[in-house]
Amino acid sequence: MDLVPRPAEPRLPRSVPAIGSFVVDTHRHRVGQVMGHEGPRLQLRPPAGGREWEVEPDAVRPATDGERLGAEGVSADFLGRWGE
Repeated sequence: MDLVPRPAEPRLPRSVPAIGSFVVDTHRHRVGQVMGHEGPRLQLRPPAGGREWEVEPDAVRPATDGERLGAEGVSADFLGRWGE
């Protein structure tokens, strides 16, 4: 019986942030909340809501409380200013 090797599936690094945690995308210098992952990439969303974006797990680090609160404040201030 010949066994044909299957191609390896993409794997996430061992230290993938938990869904719901806040991280900093070090490539875009943006704070995001982890919404999930698809294959080897994470889906992030701004803390106050908005459009998701994808990032490689190696390009994120945990957000500090100050970074998270600052991102929430900027988003809330922006939305309040424009009446949304």
